[in-house]
Amino acid sequence: MVNSNERIGSLRRLPPALILAGSTLLTIVSIGHVDVVGGQANIVGQRSGERSASGRNESRRLFREETFGGNGRTCETCHSRKTGTISPADVLERLSDPNDPLFIHDGLDDGVSGTSRIANHATIRIERPLPPNVRIAGAPSATSVVLLRGVPGTINTPALDPALMYDLRARTLGDQALGAIHDHAQNTVEPTEEQLALIAEFQRTDKRFFSSDALEDFARGGPAPELPPGETKSQQRGRLMFVESEFTRGSTKGICALCHTGPMLNQTSPFNPGGPPGSRIANIGVSERNLLNLPEYTFLIDDGFGDVRAVTMPDLGIPLTNPRPPGVPPPFVRHPAFFAGFFKIPSLWGVKKTAPYFHDNSAKTLEEVAAFYTNLFANNPDFPVQLTPQDEADMVAYMKLLQ
Repeated sequence: MVNSNERIGSLRRLPPALILAGSTLLTIVSIGHVDVVGGQANIVGQRSGERSASGRNESRRLFREETFGGNGRTCETCHSRKTGTISPADVLERLSDPNDPLFIHDGLDDGVSGTSRIANHATIRIERPLPPNVRIAGAPSATSVVLLRGVPGTINTPALDPALMYDLRARTLGDQALGAIHDHAQNTVEPTEEQLALIAEFQRTDKRFFSSDALEDFARGGPAPELPPGETKSQQRGRLMFVESEFTRGSTKGICALCHTGPMLNQTSPFNPGGPPGSRIANIGVSERNLLNLPEYTFLIDDGFGDVRAVTMPDLGIPLTNPRPPGVPPPFVRHPAFFAGFFKIPSLWGVKKTAPYFHDNSAKTLEEVAAFYTNLFANNPDFPVQLTPQDEADMVAYMKLLQ
């Protein structure tokens, strides 16, 4: 799954050799300042304002129907109306249609045939170019690598989240749309800037892209959503995990808020010692644990000053993004290998509708998410918490309230 000018076969699995410049996997970093005006992120290069009825109809058509002369895919092929993404259940339902364009190209097991991977995990093959400072051991001529990732959700994100894609490689909604049109839809007709702006505007304004009326109102300048109080004892106990609170050894209070606070529940709290408040990326060990047993690569990461570090995992995340995302420090401040395994922190509003979870879709249910965090906290010396089965149930019960 490593690509050069001639396709090279998959590397054999190598023993983990992860190198991090710190003991905790809950380390995070800010993506920099983002202006928020009336609840909506003011993102450079994206239009706002009202359009005529004909303009709105065209923006809807572009998202739902336009293929740009490609392989038959549209934006809606992978971003469903109901959840903004695709799940294994969605895939199994659609497999009955042999003409569904989901099952071509990067939807196939090896890009040519087979649907077992997408049926089991709803992941897509994406090819990412290797930055100049990243090489792959055993494949010195490789210029890109193929990774397996879930489809980033579109619920609440377009209007309320400036951090786009799991690795932050798209700076605007227009960038994101153009990348998908090129890489996934294999277009033969290039979209115009106006068409990209219309697609972005549809995602920022249409009701289908919001998990609730409260989130839609927030995007239009209304008040920020608040944590629901919870009705059952389990929900109320779960709520305490999401309330900003100083970490107390052995206590579950505030443990979810360490990385899920702010209006969209996707920023770190002031009580997270791993980085500045409001940070937007984190490493919780998803790539390191590799629960789906994905092919691993040994990435050789150079800081530009002769310090080359080896990291073995299936997906590097942030270090594959070139140029470096805003807020990620330059190599002379922090070795880029430090950010191996870092990915975007997702919002939790509407989370019960957006399974599977994590960048590799390795958690199929919220129960599996809770179990993952039980393992994380049990094996993290900086946050020693032993979650019980009741704690897991409380966490899940509360997440299901986040509409």
